Amino acid sequence: MIDINVNKKLHGTQSEMLLDVKLNINHGDFIALSGKSGSGKTTLLRILAGLEKSKGIIHLENNIWQDHHSFKSVQKREIGFVFQDYALFDNMSVLKNLLYVNQDKKLAQHLLDITELSELKHRNTTTLSGGQKQRVALCRALMKKPKLLLLDEPLSALDPTMRIKLQNEILALHQEFNTTTIMVSHDPSEIYRLATRVIVLENGKIINDGSPKDVLLRTQGSQKFSFEGELLEIKKVDVIFTAIIAIGQQLVEIAISENEAKDLKIGSFVSVSTKAFSVNIKKLS
Repeated sequence: MIDINVNKKLHGTQSEMLLDVKLNINHGDFIALSGKSGSGKTTLLRILAGLEKSKGIIHLENNIWQDHHSFKSVQKREIGFVFQDYALFDNMSVLKNLLYVNQDKKLAQHLLDITELSELKHRNTTTLSGGQKQRVALCRALMKKPKLLLLDEPLSALDPTMRIKLQNEILALHQEFNTTTIMVSHDPSEIYRLATRVIVLENGKIINDGSPKDVLLRTQGSQKFSFEGELLEIKKVDVIFTAIIAIGQQLVEIAISENEAKDLKIGSFVSVSTKAFSVNIKKLS
């Protein structure tokens, strides 16, 4: 069990914001941390890692990482941290990057086997692709056998095929090492595939906390789905109007009525839902 009750004043682009988070996380959970940019997600990870100080407490089982009287440094916390920019040692081979953390050669080889990096272990990390570098960073984080693994949008720069491959590897490693994982992500499919619990931050506060299905599938009544996206274009062909909407990383095209077309504005955010086989589109306030 991880008990978190922290707060920290943040200076955003618009105004000052208070990050104020109270959480209890069970051992073995895979938490997806979601929310708009600037909501405090990465800062919360850095606080948990000990890279930033805050007020409040962080207890992992019987270990005090932070309270009103003490503060454990990064080196004394049982964590693994994977950054977006990999943060590898460019002057070292893949294997040496792992062994720098822990001299356990058997564990290093096991991780390289799982992530299909064994044939590259003597290669310098500067010669690797983005997906390969991300796998090395993940292996290196797990060399500590961390009780808490922190992932800050680790797959955001990868193509869809590589994202899915690494998602499967992350999940397999999470389960094998029986670690607790907190991952920042904006990708609904990634969150749904990996997470057991989703926590949504807005302006430094938790506004939603539940299962991926409960948080991501925001349906009401007999609606089958409900998504939010940006209206990119409205086209008219003869008497038919169609709306082009960006939802996540996908574009969808739906037929709309003339009245709906009049009420919508290009660039606005809309809610798209279906009910009784009819697609409905509504402008968000």
